[in-house]
Amino acid sequence: MSIKDRKKDHVELCLNEDVSYRQGTGLERYQFVHNALPEVDIDEVSLESTFLGRSFSYPLFISSMTGGYSGSGNINGMIAEFCEENNLPFGVGSQRALFDHPEEKKTFSIVREKAPNAFIAANIGGAQLVGELDESNLELLVDSIKADAIIVHLNPLQELVQPEGDRKFSGIESGIRKLVVDSNLPVIVKETGGGISGEVARRLLAAGVEVIDVSGAGGTSWAKVENLRKNEPFILQEFDDWGIPTSTCIEEVNELRNEFRFEMIASGGIQNAFDIVKSIALGADFAAMARPVIQALGDGGKDSLQKKFDQWQHHTRIILTLIGCKTLEQCSKIHLSKK
Repeated sequence: MSIKDRKKDHVELCLNEDVSYRQGTGLERYQFVHNALPEVDIDEVSLESTFLGRSFSYPLFISSMTGGYSGSGNINGMIAEFCEENNLPFGVGSQRALFDHPEEKKTFSIVREKAPNAFIAANIGGAQLVGELDESNLELLVDSIKADAIIVHLNPLQELVQPEGDRKFSGIESGIRKLVVDSNLPVIVKETGGGISGEVARRLLAAGVEVIDVSGAGGTSWAKVENLRKNEPFILQEFDDWGIPTSTCIEEVNELRNEFRFEMIASGGIQNAFDIVKSIALGADFAAMARPVIQALGDGGKDSLQKKFDQWQHHTRIILTLIGCKTLEQCSKIHLSKK
């Protein structure tokens, strides 16, 4: 199956099938500590957040989803317009398809047309750093969207379950080190639901990576997505729930603050304002989500997504007021208790 057809399958399955982990993110184990005397007016609460030196309206990164096949340009265009209007950063889906199908460049370049001022990150798989990402391909990734950063996604679990997936993962760490040197843009490394442990984060930070997106277990199971795509009897359902819960990833990576300067994105099962604020209280700088965004677009287009976003902002202001914080930066683990 071609990359274009595979990307289309991924979007349709995420919209129409149960592709969630059975295990939770771990965030459900925490509850907020209610402050009956907050001394905060809700109108004083600020949701402004900083990421890689830029200020945004809210600590939400619209995570990498799609691109590279006819029809995906419309989705990317709506996301781009939404991020431009709401001052939010986002990343396109894997741009690997551009290497073999340059005619699909429009499905990516549309994001810069729709969002001339937004923060947009390019995206390439770790496996493509070994032998595929030469100087011309790197230039293609960046120039096609005038990228502000480069995301490298790590997905060995998904690749091994995917019938046509990559099977070789040696050399990726060296590839990341080379990309950091070769590119003049910040490098973000994210998982795709399996989670980044503290030890893997340490290796990435030592390689010069500026942002870790933990993408832990608890949201979309890409092993489950790939198993649903299969027609043959060799289904690897035993791996549908493989991964490190998101909250565990956040806490492990946060312990590296004394060793490295970096920013952390919490993703993997982030569904609402409660998840976002809990993640920040545990140590993340930003949160990211993908499937809730694409589901909202599927339900009612950009208007539906805007309603969800307005709700998340409103709920966040209430949460911050009820825990006695005027800003998200004031949130910490003291505002959480384990259930």
